Amino acid sequence: MVYEITRNYALREVEVETPLERTVGKILDVPVVLVPILRAGTGMLHGVLNLVPTAKVGHIGIYRDPKTLQPVEYYAKLPPELPEAQVILVDPMLATGGSAVAAVDIIKKRGGRKVQFLCLVAAPEGVETFSRAHPSVPIYAAALDRQLNEHGYILPGLGDAGDRIFGT
Repeated sequence: MVYEITRNYALREVEVETPLERTVGKILDVPVVLVPILRAGTGMLHGVLNLVPTAKVGHIGIYRDPKTLQPVEYYAKLPPELPEAQVILVDPMLATGGSAVAAVDIIKKRGGRKVQFLCLVAAPEGVETFSRAHPSVPIYAAALDRQLNEHGYILPGLGDAGDRIFGT
């Protein structure tokens, strides 16, 4: 999915010294900032960094209140390159959409303009909520599941992604 997300990123040519001769290669011509939503988003971070090793990393801490299902921010630390960077927001699940919407709100308040959202599993309700709040931010999801249950979990889904990733 990261290949698809970065498909249209600007590139520039650079000279490269190979073991046999000099040649011209291409590198990213735009700074990239990865922003996982804590804590589950960090489970995807290493894989994305393997493909975009020069990316800077910020963090946004948001949890979903279990009673109201509303997002609650508890942490935000973002790199200074944010305004000129291509930002990839990372979270395994797009369920109600509340946390992802709140995270994009934070990124935009801090100057981020070019944002993409990367998740593994999404629910139709979350896609609708997110797209309504941020129509210019594309969603890249590996799977679109059936629906949310009364607790805001994706069905059939994977359960709580953070708990699964960290064994809690």
